[in-house]
Amino acid sequence: MKINIFDIGGKVVKDDERYIVKDNSTLNNLVVSSTDLKPGKSTSGHNHPGQEEVYNFVKGSGLMKIDEDVFSVKEGDVILVEDGRFHQVINNSDENFYFVCVFDGSRSH
Repeated sequence: MKINIFDIGGKVVKDDERYIVKDNSTLNNLVVSSTDLKPGKSTSGHNHPGQEEVYNFVKGSGLMKIDEDVFSVKEGDVILVEDGRFHQVINNSDENFYFVCVFDGSRSH
């Protein structure tokens, strides 16, 4: 199945003053999730013991925190989040920051 990176399909699962999150759960084992993070906002941050996650930064720039490490991320970067590590995305720019994640669909996000 082919999807567009800027509209992954699926349904809106979160929509508030921080971001809009959509999940495409078409596959049996993986979820493709997009986040449009507003300027000056951040994700809640979380970890998933026993599970990994892949972040693909598509448009904009900001910061990513993995455990205690904080580093810059931008359009074109792909971050591999290892099993159980805390991770958070921070938009410290004046523009929306859009990214797509792939994770194990057997967990709740």
